[in-house]
Amino acid sequence: MSDDIRAKVQSLLPALRKDLEDLVRIESVSADPERAGEVQRSAEAVADLFRAEGFASVDIVSADGGAPAVIAHKPGPEGAPTVLLYAHHDVQPENDHAEWDSPPFEPTERDGRLYARGAADDKAGIAAHLGALRVYGDDLPVSVTMFIEGEEEVGSESLPALLKEHHEALRADVIVIADSGNWDIGEPA
Repeated sequence: MSDDIRAKVQSLLPALRKDLEDLVRIESVSADPERAGEVQRSAEAVADLFRAEGFASVDIVSADGGAPAVIAHKPGPEGAPTVLLYAHHDVQPENDHAEWDSPPFEPTERDGRLYARGAADDKAGIAAHLGALRVYGDDLPVSVTMFIEGEEEVGSESLPALLKEHHEALRADVIVIADSGNWDIGEPA
């Protein structure tokens, strides 16, 4: 990584962290029907982030009664390939609050790490994609399509219907998936 890019990334980290903290405060637990409004609010917050980045089109979509997903597109130079960036904005249930060292939906830093439900899986994926986009600014060498799913944590039941219904919008030459498992068994990502 060049020194210029490294410096740019460092300068962007405070804003990216704020965006991540704002996202993890939203209780987008897709497994809880009583929090469907929070899942919708999460999709809207994600869509707003892409609008602020100058995406030409930003849509909140769903299929087969599934949770809302966000599809956004930012064109690059004429004839440039399209990169699809995937992440998801829904999270696992927090379960017993007594098992948490801090409130599950209030981002808390301990030992240089940010803790909250969704801080890693997978709202950090959204922040990582945003960071990469912000490094390039309006000088993207490719077209970018964002696909931020809203029901990955419950098995993505409506994903096949979403893909079928929006296949043209999701057409890409390369796909980058920002979702991962734990570093090690027993150690949160």
